[in-house]
Amino acid sequence: MVSLVIHLSITKLSGPYSLQSTLMPAIGFNLTPIFDGDRAVRNKRSWGHVKSLKSLQPYANPRSSYPVPNEKSNGYIYAKIFGGFEKIRSSICDLVTISRLLNATLVIPEIQESLQSKGISYKFKSFSYLYDEEQFIASLKNDVIIVNSLPENLKAGRRRNEIHTYKPKSSASPNFYVKEILPELKKSKVIGLVLHDGGCLQSILPPSMSEFQRLRCRVAFHALKFRPKIQVLGQLMVQRLRASGQPFLAFHPGLVRNTLAYHGCAELYQDVHTELIQYRRAQMIKQGILNDKLSVDSHVRRSNGSCPLMPEEIGLLLKEMGYSTETMIYVAGSETFGGQRILIPLRANFSNTVDRTQVCTKQELSDLVGPETPLPLNPFQPPPTKTEEQLKEEWNRAGPRPRPLLPPPDRPIYQHEKEGWYGWITESDTEPDPSSVDLRNQAHRLIWDALDYIVSVEADAFFPGFHNDGSGWPDFSSLVMGHRLYESASSKTYRPDRRVLAELFNVIHDNLYHHNNRTWKRVVREHLNKSLSEDGLIRQSLLSKPTTFLSHPLPECSCRIPSAEVRKQVKGNDGRFLYGGEDECPRWMQLSQEDTRAESAVVEEEGSDDNSEPEYENVGVEQQESDDSRGRSGLTQIPMDQDDEWDPND
Repeated sequence: MVSLVIHLSITKLSGPYSLQSTLMPAIGFNLTPIFDGDRAVRNKRSWGHVKSLKSLQPYANPRSSYPVPNEKSNGYIYAKIFGGFEKIRSSICDLVTISRLLNATLVIPEIQESLQSKGISYKFKSFSYLYDEEQFIASLKNDVIIVNSLPENLKAGRRRNEIHTYKPKSSASPNFYVKEILPELKKSKVIGLVLHDGGCLQSILPPSMSEFQRLRCRVAFHALKFRPKIQVLGQLMVQRLRASGQPFLAFHPGLVRNTLAYHGCAELYQDVHTELIQYRRAQMIKQGILNDKLSVDSHVRRSNGSCPLMPEEIGLLLKEMGYSTETMIYVAGSETFGGQRILIPLRANFSNTVDRTQVCTKQELSDLVGPETPLPLNPFQPPPTKTEEQLKEEWNRAGPRPRPLLPPPDRPIYQHEKEGWYGWITESDTEPDPSSVDLRNQAHRLIWDALDYIVSVEADAFFPGFHNDGSGWPDFSSLVMGHRLYESASSKTYRPDRRVLAELFNVIHDNLYHHNNRTWKRVVREHLNKSLSEDGLIRQSLLSKPTTFLSHPLPECSCRIPSAEVRKQVKGNDGRFLYGGEDECPRWMQLSQEDTRAESAVVEEEGSDDNSEPEYENVGVEQQESDDSRGRSGLTQIPMDQDDEWDPND
């Protein structure tokens, strides 16, 4: 006992001291920094920038003749946008581009996710619930004329349904708008667009339309600013996560019910969760969103890379990449199908795993929502009680006597069973229409996603559990990856190939947590390191860009600082640049970057460590790829290196 007390005293006196930020509310995760002398330890391999991408800089300014929009436009375009945060953001960028293409005046679009919610705060309209209207209009004044509403004479026609309305697909071509919609716009002076697919214009445009691609970037990365309160709280969350002096990693699970249903990943779950996914999949097939069979083998889909990585797999990958168990991990996303239970394996490996509810106080989150009309706390309506006459009539109509004893009374119905997904599936075969509580929660998710988006873009590293790879619609992770690529291409952004990782996990499936296969670990590190650099960008350009331009805004929206290294240029089969087709940055940008590099070189020299690990770009060998355009790797047969300490019975 005396020895134990002495050792604890020594540990208390000599251990790292606690640094509690004054900005941080009383939350339950560790804020103790790891200090080496007078500075926090920052592992280059885990947190350092990607050297080969440092010359890429954001540059979305017009490069050619780009006249200011004509005040005498061809007419007005108003739009209704359906869907969540990702679809809204992509759709707005396409709307502005279409307005410029048709020389039309854009009316501030209506976000139906907030309009459908009854009783949201009276302070906001549909667009201003999420974004800053004044900033949006002012930032694009040299690109498109934007107004808050239709003129009075056109409003009346809209109320009488006299305005032509179109429902374009996200793959609609510029010719569709020029040949079919422009004549009607000139004739009636107003058209309506209804957007469901997360966009209204094809992702890849001809090289002659590069200015329209740069316009998309100016909208997404400069004009679409969240309203001030969201911006302030988002930046405050970033400060709190860095209050310990250590970097942090943002992780988006991608476990969304619609995504799981679309890709056929129901069997990754069990019991009621599988039923819920299959029910949504049946709805998608009935609505024509999905052209596939209802029942598919989820394990085959997972092997094809169609399903999200599970949190326990993410935890294992991060450990193999050298992230310590004390690493701060921020879990983004307003919906994680399966709830907090599904994140238990990740939290078991990384104790400092947090989300917005732990970084913000309840008061801060409620202030963002604003004053709302109160809703009944218990929307569940019990079945009506039967009168004595009805009970007697049922008794008389009952079967022959003698009858068995009455069944015991039902157990009480708890509050969590009355709301959400679990309330109906045991009593009905059809999902009920969303309640007022459900609709309001959908509107709130837009705000939570906005906060998570800010944190994910600013994070020191980002790891997606699922990102768009050529199928489906825009998703949260793809937009974050594209924004990080635009603002800071050299930042740590993992772009894993889920098909390759599925093969790797199949090798150690029976020994997931206790394996000691050094070859397996080396292959994992090589694959993830390659995903950070040119190989990851080339694959993303091949698979993600054809679906969502904002997921990969290169080379149109970037420029390159000249460097001593020979620029690598890769072209696809269609002749477009997959990597290396960026223009040279203007002189003023080169000078500012030289000053920045000189300052960072001084800082690195002062903080250099003789024992620092080598840059990850020099670690690893070429990854073998097949010709099936999916980057499939022949890594299934990995030799199991049996170490001396490996226990076959473990």
